[in-house]
This record gives sequence, C-alpha cells and structure tokens, in this order.
Amino acid sequence: MRAVVQRVTSASVKVDEKVEGQIGKGLLVYLGVEEGDELKDVTYIAEKICNLRIFEDENEKMNRSLLDEQGSILAISQFTLLGDCRKGRRPSFSRAGKPEEANDLYEKFVKACIDLGVSMETGVFQAHMMVSSINDGPVTMMIDSNKVF
Repeated sequence: MRAVVQRVTSASVKVDEKVEGQIGKGLLVYLGVEEGDELKDVTYIAEKICNLRIFEDENEKMNRSLLDEQGSILAISQFTLLGDCRKGRRPSFSRAGKPEEANDLYEKFVKACIDLGVSMETGVFQAHMMVSSINDGPVTMMIDSNKVF
C-alpha cells in the first residue's frame, strides 16, 4: 500500500461538478492499493499517517501529528501510485490491486482512521475526480507499507 500525504490548509474533491469531500486543516491522502496488500498494510498506513509528526509546534518544529491538531483527512483512491515507469514510456499498472479488493482495503483504511479519532472525507472510488488543495509548507510525504522508500 502506498500513500502520498500532503499537509493542507484546505482540500476538496469533485465528481461531475459536485463536491464529494471537503476539509479544512489536515491531510490530503492519495492512497494506492498494491496486489497482495492485506489488513496489516492498512493498519500500518493508517497509524503512520495519523501519528506522523508533520505539523509545527510553537517552536516551528514539525512535532505535532494530525491527531494532536485534530485535523481531518481527505482520502482519494489512486491506483496510479502503483504505476511502474522504469521501462518504456507507458506506465505499467500490473502491481495495482484489483478494483474490488482495492476498494475493500481503501474502505478499511478510512474506517481505521475514523477508529483512531480522525474526521474523514473521501472521493469516489474509480470515478474521474477533480481534486483541489492548498498545500501548507509545502509538506508532502510518501509512505509505503513495504517500506521501499
């Protein structure tokens, strides 16, 4: 499971011109599910993201987590995070999870974050989405449950 996490002052997602999810201060999380991912990957990613200390404290040090800040997450499913661009010019998505399995794990991620006490908003799985955000910092982190980076 792979995530791109952006600290934002606001973010929203639209499908067919309708706002499906919207947050203020918090994290915009693009989540890609890899073939073979399991519940342990969901747990790792959810706990890592919710506890990641990327918000500034009173000394302007990144010492506070999303939970400390009582911020929200806007979660967007994005299979393209598993795109392999090492060969040729067209990405291969052979490592991306099958849609039905990926959606199940995506929904489990959302529930895991809610269970940790985070307010969640989401996009629409497999929809063409228009995402808007104001990246704060900018701060952008990449997390992989297989710890490949």
